[in-house]
Amino acid sequence: MGILSSLFTGVSGLNANSNALSVIGNNIANLNTVGFKSSRSVFADLITSSLGGVGGTLQTGLGVALNGVQGNFSQGSLSTSSSGLDLAIDGNGFFLLRDASGASFYSRAGQFHLDAQSRIVDPSGFLLQGYQVNANGLITASIGGVTLPSTTAPPNLTSTVDIGANLNSQSPTSVFSLVDPNGTSQFSTSLTVYDTLGNPHLLTTYFSKTAANTWNYNVVGSTNEIDTANYNAANINVPLGLVRVASGTLTFTTGGALDTESVVTSYDTGTAGGAAGATVGEARIDFLGATADQLLAFNFGASVTTDSGAGVDLTTQFGAPSGLVQQSQNGFGAGALQTVSVETNGLINGRFSNGQIRPLAQLALARFADPLGLLRTGKNTFAESGASGQPLVGPPTFAGLGRVLSNTLELSNVDLGENFIDMIAAQRGFQANSRVITTSDELLQELVNLKR
Repeated sequence: MGILSSLFTGVSGLNANSNALSVIGNNIANLNTVGFKSSRSVFADLITSSLGGVGGTLQTGLGVALNGVQGNFSQGSLSTSSSGLDLAIDGNGFFLLRDASGASFYSRAGQFHLDAQSRIVDPSGFLLQGYQVNANGLITASIGGVTLPSTTAPPNLTSTVDIGANLNSQSPTSVFSLVDPNGTSQFSTSLTVYDTLGNPHLLTTYFSKTAANTWNYNVVGSTNEIDTANYNAANINVPLGLVRVASGTLTFTTGGALDTESVVTSYDTGTAGGAAGATVGEARIDFLGATADQLLAFNFGASVTTDSGAGVDLTTQFGAPSGLVQQSQNGFGAGALQTVSVETNGLINGRFSNGQIRPLAQLALARFADPLGLLRTGKNTFAESGASGQPLVGPPTFAGLGRVLSNTLELSNVDLGENFIDMIAAQRGFQANSRVITTSDELLQELVNLKR
């Protein structure tokens, strides 16, 4: 019986080492597979035979078995790439993916691209999952497929204009006239604003000194862009194509700080004198083809008396040449998506043709209590199992999930030298077990020959 059992022991060694070679071969085959995690064979001995004795001291085994294949989830090397949608995880997380039927998968391979529906997918067509963005551009708790906008982003009308300038205190006084706006003002500045449709309009603000420490400003637009039917002829210069849409007054302290700001007179009333608004700095303009009575607030700084400010943050009146310091407005036109960038916290930002940058989604990552329990499902993906536990899902850089690197890929973590050594060991083990079988066969042959 001992000789026969040695045959089966040798066979178990052949099977175990051949399976080990399969594992090693799979590792080597995936040497260049992005995000691949290598495996190793785990053997266990078989003790099922006893020759007697107290406490089992005369036990003999029946060979070896492949007790498991253990994954190696160590970090792979990182390699830069030219695609912004090539992503790598520097940490313990996994990308969340879903197939067309909604089944969940997990992966470390970050080779993503856009499909025909502008969805971010992996080479197998699985949808990359992330936190969605609401209409206000805020990240929500809802997780779904990351889809880039394929339509034009809506415009934003201008509601505020900030003008920072120095008005020369030594300037002579004058009375503004639409007949000669440049000759009757001491300084002017132009700025493009946007209406409710996202159309750009150039407005020019003329500053005229009317008395000591007192300036008037007049806002002038083009007759091609303003609905002139709502404006009196006294506020329209047909030869120059100009229309006055608003005016106001600024006063300064003897130290040159902005002291007071008046309410704005808007001229879309059809009267020559217009009508004063209720809010300081707020004008009412009728742009051609857009929603009428667009409110536009002119901000010249935190004035001393009107705003209880210092009066020197934007517009001032010092003894220096008049000049523009800064100006800005909060509107923009419609824009199409041009480029996409991914930050280390997984935030996907879109840059639009109107110069705006806004978040489109934030990637979601998953982490498992025991990643060794994950099921390999092929195509560089894993599936949850009872052994792995349920995933902890969150944004990158949260709870040890790791950070996301754009223009980067995680390479396979296969150690070629280590696998070659394991291959030699498996080969020698296979050869040695083959020798056990041939030796047992020779002994059986001798046993059979005893009868002759």
